[in-house]
Amino acid sequence: MSRVQWHELTHAYGSAQDVPGRLSRVAWGDARTSAEALSDLGLWLGELAVFDATVAAVPFLWDLAVTGSVISRPGVLELLQAILEHDNPPQVDVQLAAHQAVLGGRGTVCVLTSDEDPALQAAAHDLAAAIDSHTCEACHPA
Repeated sequence: MSRVQWHELTHAYGSAQDVPGRLSRVAWGDARTSAEALSDLGLWLGELAVFDATVAAVPFLWDLAVTGSVISRPGVLELLQAILEHDNPPQVDVQLAAHQAVLGGRGTVCVLTSDEDPALQAAAHDLAAAIDSHTCEACHPA
């Protein structure tokens, strides 16, 4: 994460300089801390629209999704699905990059559908279905 110039990127509310801290809280926090950090990331990176910080964060979200010690892995997959479902019409190139970063994890999500955690399995099945049925003008121009 230290190689990303987060202060130069933006999310829904401005500078993305706080994104690494939230990603770390998802990775290492207890259930409450992780859930709060994931909620912040959802608002910042994917629930309203996608941003350049979203593109930078997606690889780290995939890493969190496959790390067994991360408490909120189902929520991470839900955030990845939210990113795939949202757009940014003024910045179609950012939208395309964010969506491609999520779509690129299809193999990973397939593995997670067999995880021992039923909540993770369900989230993985939902994300796999969203990936398989994804159509948007940025990814599939008419």
